[in-house]
Amino acid sequence: MQVLTPVSAPADTLPRTLRPVVAPADTLVRVLPCPGTARAAVGRVVFAGNAITRERILRAELDFREGDTLALADLPARLEANRRRLFNLQLFHAVVAQASCSGGRWFIVFGVQERIYTFPVPILSLADRNLRSWLNRSDRWRRLDYGLHLTRANFRGRNEQLIANLQLGFNRKYELFYEVPGLGRYRRLGFGVGASYYQSHALDYRTLDDRLIPLRADDNFPIQRFYATAGLRFRHTVQFRTAFDVSYHREQISDSVNYYNPNYFLGRTQREFLDFTISHTRNQRNTFAYPLTGQYAQVSLTHRVFLDRTTPAVTTLRATYSRYLSLGHQFYYSLGLTGQARLARALGYPDTRALGYDDLVRGYDEYVIDGRHYGLLQQGLSYRLFAPKTIRLGSIDNPKVNTIPIALYGNIFADAGYVVASATIPQNRLPNHFLRAVGVGLHLVTYYDRVFTAEYTLNGLGQTGYFFRAEFPI
Repeated sequence: MQVLTPVSAPADTLPRTLRPVVAPADTLVRVLPCPGTARAAVGRVVFAGNAITRERILRAELDFREGDTLALADLPARLEANRRRLFNLQLFHAVVAQASCSGGRWFIVFGVQERIYTFPVPILSLADRNLRSWLNRSDRWRRLDYGLHLTRANFRGRNEQLIANLQLGFNRKYELFYEVPGLGRYRRLGFGVGASYYQSHALDYRTLDDRLIPLRADDNFPIQRFYATAGLRFRHTVQFRTAFDVSYHREQISDSVNYYNPNYFLGRTQREFLDFTISHTRNQRNTFAYPLTGQYAQVSLTHRVFLDRTTPAVTTLRATYSRYLSLGHQFYYSLGLTGQARLARALGYPDTRALGYDDLVRGYDEYVIDGRHYGLLQQGLSYRLFAPKTIRLGSIDNPKVNTIPIALYGNIFADAGYVVASATIPQNRLPNHFLRAVGVGLHLVTYYDRVFTAEYTLNGLGQTGYFFRAEFPI
């Protein structure tokens, strides 16, 4: 992308009132002030580089409009906040902003470099929670999934998303989802719809020694699931969103699963239910992929009603809070808190999932801890080994793919967690026990918001291990 230059002479040759005001060093903002005034109205806002993305999608993220009066002293920080909002739409490789003075008014330009938005990705994945669990299986080479995952981001240039999955192999999955984050001039109200059908030749039907016990059936499917969902999105900007979703679920297990674990569906081989979920998200991190400063908070409440009118309803409250601080000298601190409370007179086995699934005390990857309620604390101290750089592929002309950003961070961390379980068997030692781990790692941040981590951990059981992940842990 061509970087726009807001001044035509070196800054030190200009009068003080005309020198460019530059935001902090890690931003991409420049301001050339109006002579003799500390405030000016916005005359025009221009976007450059958005060949596909509709301009109104970008304008909806800004907290100012033409005609608003902006102070020079506040303008660099104001532009940087808006630049980050546009960047965190995750539609662009880069976003720059500049303001210059024309006729006593601000002339503001946001330059963007668009990404590739259609991703057909072949599926070749493990039919287990993680690599460690897959390696522990005796039939690991049969536990592979293959197919095609297709994502169309920024569909119609309106930041809509279309996702389709065709997965065959050990686990079969057929899915289609469509997400519209916002409609109308200010993009405040959106919606999402989707459906999924899933079959598998194996099912983890109980937990023993804090590990999942599988049941395999080559000639049928121990588990089949179908669900359809629809919901509304109430959105202020990319940073603030409230969602309300309703989903219908139908799940069926084989007689063998019910025989070996009658509590799986509380004595049934099939269940149908409706989930009503409301969630609110405040995402004020500097970047969503690998945040270094800012904060994130999300609260969700789900009420599950079973259609047989006899199975007790289940209410789940979940909350997450994360804080990211720059300590100076390339050091960064992150803190994450997650808690869940689940209320019900009785729970089927799938509804007792706690730590070891979506949330994890690092170092306990081969274990699962079941229960009603849990809390998780994660914290880490990172050091930037080298600043974000780019590798340019001269043999490729397309700017959407010929620039690869690279950043590497060293990290030390400490995690702690606790799961509250009302009833456990003696072989499961980890529920109702304090979980803890420490470790060191490397975090690689690269192409299209991808984050790869390599970690070495020591957990509270005295066990050590190497673990590899494809996401930012906090």
